[in-house]
Amino acid sequence: MATLPAVETPPAVVAPTPVVQPRKGLRAYWHLYAAISPFYLLFLCFGLIPVGFSLYLSFHRWDGLGSMEWAGLSQYRYLLGDSQFWSSIGTTIVIWALATFPMIFLAMVTAVLLNSAVRFRTLYRVAYFLPNVTSVVAIAIVFGSVFSTNFGLVNAFLQGVGFDQIAWLNTPWGIRIAVATLMTWQWTGYNAIIFLAGLQTVPGELYEAARMDGAGPVQTFFRITLPMMRPVLLFVLVVSTVTGLQSFSEPQVLLQNTSNDSTFSGGPGHAGRTMVLYFFQQTFDNNDFGYGAAVAWGIFLVVVLFSIINWRLVQRRGED
Repeated sequence: MATLPAVETPPAVVAPTPVVQPRKGLRAYWHLYAAISPFYLLFLCFGLIPVGFSLYLSFHRWDGLGSMEWAGLSQYRYLLGDSQFWSSIGTTIVIWALATFPMIFLAMVTAVLLNSAVRFRTLYRVAYFLPNVTSVVAIAIVFGSVFSTNFGLVNAFLQGVGFDQIAWLNTPWGIRIAVATLMTWQWTGYNAIIFLAGLQTVPGELYEAARMDGAGPVQTFFRITLPMMRPVLLFVLVVSTVTGLQSFSEPQVLLQNTSNDSTFSGGPGHAGRTMVLYFFQQTFDNNDFGYGAAVAWGIFLVVVLFSIINWRLVQRRGED
């Protein structure tokens, strides 16, 4: 009778013992934390602490020199009924609307032209970006001469085509149009570069398919370009809202010599007094730092509210 060979039992598989890495504390990464610490230290000193102090200050009355006096919510209640503050909000919104919508339209048109340009493309980009890096004070001085009543280029053009002169910097709507024109000129090139970057991310196959289907330039723009550019458009609109509602240097420099009332009055009749100008007037002209801090937080809430509204409007149109 044949004997069966013995079956060898395979050796048991022993799981390797995991090697426990020793925990490294903060000392092991101190050089990494030290490398990034300057940003956080600067943000703490010049960002977080001033914001917290302004909130604390808004509940006190303080002239900047003496002791603080607790005011509670009285300054916020006064702010809600302050007609001058609400007037500055209206002025800011009007200037923002007059500047933002033409600026976005011109920036988009400029970006489309730059995207289709073949020669000197880099030169055009630099030229359109220059207004944004130029000093706002220098720009405002130049625009003050451009909109001058007697010797301005705008009135010279109007007289050349048979119209009368307009006192741009002495009438309410003239002031707002002048400030809005300055802001439009300053930010159009910057936003055009952003739109150009967005246009270059649109796949070229979509345009080729549209041309094969017989779509014209207008249909291609509204059916392909605008839907694909919606995130970029949302970014530009929100940033323009934040910067436009905080306009200060443009009206302050442009209108500082047109009124004897205050350095931050915004011209005759306070026609160009924006929210930030009103904040500076209350804080530095009236030496009311507590109420000025309350005005600053009111400006913050207005900017956040308008940013949310713009974001929701663009998102809703995208869903439709």
